[in-house]
Amino acid sequence: MLAVLDEWWAGLKGQEGSRERALLLPRLYFQHFTTTSFLVEDDAGRVAAFLVGFLSPTDPETAYVHFVGVDPVLHGRGVGRALYQAFFDLARAHGRRCVQCITSPQNMASQAFHTRLGFTSSGVQADYDGPGLDRVTFTIGLSAKPAATP
Repeated sequence: MLAVLDEWWAGLKGQEGSRERALLLPRLYFQHFTTTSFLVEDDAGRVAAFLVGFLSPTDPETAYVHFVGVDPVLHGRGVGRALYQAFFDLARAHGRRCVQCITSPQNMASQAFHTRLGFTSSGVQADYDGPGLDRVTFTIGLSAKPAATP
């Protein structure tokens, strides 16, 4: 997974970005959140997209998307939207009323994507994940019925 992330996001925050992404995706996410996460493979069996999410154990009304990645050759084809829709459906089925997620302030494409999906942004939260690790937080309410996808 980390190899495709470095390929897909080459240059985003440089070597520091690569280290940061590695720290954000330890093995435990792939061991303990398999029932609430999604993986898309291409015809050759390579990772084409994924969403790592979970149902908050603390807040019974909230689900959380921890990390999402889509191969850049698939951007604009609805793959990311489909992953989120699958997660929204799963969260609704478990009685969740909202989904939260974060992104880095430098990731303008992610911010634009989440806004297009209907998420509300908090703006930049300084030191959200520790000193110098600012984040933009997002929240979307889940309606009783899924929204139509364009």
